Amino acid sequence: MEDTYNNRTSLAKGAKDMVKEAKRHAAKKVNKAVDRAADEYSSHRNYSRFQDEEDEDEDFYRNPPRQDGESYHDNEEGSSDATEGHDDEDEIYEGEYQGIPSAGDRKHKEGQVAVGQPMSDATRDRKGLEEERQADEEELAQQYELIIQECGHGRFQWQLFLVLGLALMSDGVEVFVVGFVLPSAETDMCVPDSSSGWLGSIVYLGMMVGAFFWGGMSDKVGRRQCLLICMSTNGFFAFLSSFVQGYGFFLLCRVFAGFGIGGAVPIVFSFFAEVLSREKRGEHLSWLCMFWMIGEIYASAMAWAIIPHYGWSFSMGSAYQFHSWRVFVVVCALPCVCAVVALTFMPESPRFYLEVGKHDEAWMILKQIHDTNMRARGQPEKVFTVNRIKIPKQLDELVEMESESGNPVSKFFFRIKAEIHGIYLNLMKCFNYPMRENMMRLAIVWFTLSFGYYGLSVWFPDVIKHLQADEYASKVKIHNNERIEDFTFNFTLENQIHKNGLFINDRFINMKLKSVTFIDSTFRNCYFDDVTSVGSFFRNCTFIDAFFFNTDIDESKLIDGTEVVNSTFTHNKTGCQMTFDDDYSAYWVYFINFLGTLAVLPGNIVSALLMDKIGRLSMLGGSMVLSGISCFFLWFGTSESMMIFMLCLYNGLSISAWNSLDVVTTESFPTVRRGTGFGFCNALCKLAAVLGNLIFGSLVGITKAIPILMASSVLVGGGLVGLRLPDTRANVLM
Repeated sequence: MEDTYNNRTSLAKGAKDMVKEAKRHAAKKVNKAVDRAADEYSSHRNYSRFQDEEDEDEDFYRNPPRQDGESYHDNEEGSSDATEGHDDEDEIYEGEYQGIPSAGDRKHKEGQVAVGQPMSDATRDRKGLEEERQADEEELAQQYELIIQECGHGRFQWQLFLVLGLALMSDGVEVFVVGFVLPSAETDMCVPDSSSGWLGSIVYLGMMVGAFFWGGMSDKVGRRQCLLICMSTNGFFAFLSSFVQGYGFFLLCRVFAGFGIGGAVPIVFSFFAEVLSREKRGEHLSWLCMFWMIGEIYASAMAWAIIPHYGWSFSMGSAYQFHSWRVFVVVCALPCVCAVVALTFMPESPRFYLEVGKHDEAWMILKQIHDTNMRARGQPEKVFTVNRIKIPKQLDELVEMESESGNPVSKFFFRIKAEIHGIYLNLMKCFNYPMRENMMRLAIVWFTLSFGYYGLSVWFPDVIKHLQADEYASKVKIHNNERIEDFTFNFTLENQIHKNGLFINDRFINMKLKSVTFIDSTFRNCYFDDVTSVGSFFRNCTFIDAFFFNTDIDESKLIDGTEVVNSTFTHNKTGCQMTFDDDYSAYWVYFINFLGTLAVLPGNIVSALLMDKIGRLSMLGGSMVLSGISCFFLWFGTSESMMIFMLCLYNGLSISAWNSLDVVTTESFPTVRRGTGFGFCNALCKLAAVLGNLIFGSLVGITKAIPILMASSVLVGGGLVGLRLPDTRANVLM
């Protein structure tokens, strides 16, 4: 019995010694692996780092040392209970949870660091930790590029290309919806001319705030999640805006819709760039830009096909009107809805997961990319060889916490305040050395290109409208000193001026007045029934014993001292009346915009094919300078055909600048600040659009020289600044 007890005691001690020795070998293996990681990934694409250590471990487990100096042989009779059930897969990986250290492991003195143990973050300064993280990010950038090359470029990238393209298309649609519905919405909602510029401006303000907020949030919570939220916000409020009747509520809905879609551009380009290899990035980001052009074509085609059709509308009494421009708003929200549905089937960006320390989630997505592409190539047996990926050191951040006793509303606003502060701090890092100069140049290029482009494009329909108005006014018919008695007007009067007229016992029944002005005229015993007036006024006229039934003639039409004597108004029509019947000018305006967007197609294709051949900067600077020169010649356009030709040329040249600027901006920021930096630049873009909208809108009816000269000068200046940006063609995504 005593011998049996001694044998068991000896066996237990031997098992404990084996466990201690295994832990020592595992710690040694992990420390060696960390030191060799950078050299191995930069020299060759062999992701199995620990082959040598595994061989040593196999020798150790086959012949572990005994307490008495003997060795255990690999046989079933001599196996210990401590090693029973051991599996080859039970390796200790880097970063794997290994339990809470026991008190016996902390026998080193206070203030000293045990040999082989990493120094705790509490004993190191912040600058040293940031330098370590920077080194980790540089190593990860090189390794990630190799992993993406191993995953290949195939079906997964094309699927994500289409999904993100729908989101980008929605942004292009949103920009041009504003310009296309502007005249119709303002007429339908009786907006005075003094407030006519606010619809376009306030939507861009919402997009500006949304670009900065959602771009920054995508660096904190993820690309996919932020894109889903911002696209859902845009789709909901875009649909809602088509049904509201008041101008104030319509503006509010469009602001929130703009706030949602504002995040699309910075997130889409950041997301797609993070699944592309370096040699594919410039070309395929340029192809992605084509969806923004498709959004322009879609919006122009739908406006041309829907808005001029007055019959595409219904009404519920005189208070609720659903005109054709509202149908157009609904149709333009469809790409956003499709993008939201498709995005639910796509994974998060693996590069984002790696930056926030989620190794396993990133590895699974990269394996999904690899397997999807290999199956599409007919190589399903090809194995994803990556075992571990470098994770940048995660730095702790001080976060101010809200009291648990606070109400939900205060907690919500406190959380928003904290997130905005975090985005601001992240943005300030973009202005630190060595990124400060490049950030300032990027901001200048974004502002100048946007000011010229949006200022001309959004208000260009008004330029055509003023040209048509001048031609329309030249064909006006003037009637002087006419006297008409006992006559029934049951047809449309259009583009006429009646001066010093006398109308006695006349009947105006079921008729329309389009751009008709009565000056110093008198109406005696006249009957008005179901009369609609568009752009028609009565100036210094007199109505005696007149009867008005179901008309829209009110104080806004009776101006300049018009007197109403012993007359009756009953069942007046409410709201502003719209009609496109026999109005081909509306067709013409939208068709011109459709031609202008089609002219973008050749420039988009050329820029995608030549992006990696002639370089981003040459394309950016050259395109901006050439588009500025072509914009200058708009000043000499005296006819519609000349203006249309120059518009098409300007759009075709400027699209290359947009594509190259998107690529350069995406490649200029590290992953942890890519969404924030791109969002800031895109916010400047929308700010420039607001300024261009207001400035060009206030001058287009007065003179066309100043807006065109301003656009031309800022485009040329911005192009020269763009040539001084650093070339990012050879960069890996930091």
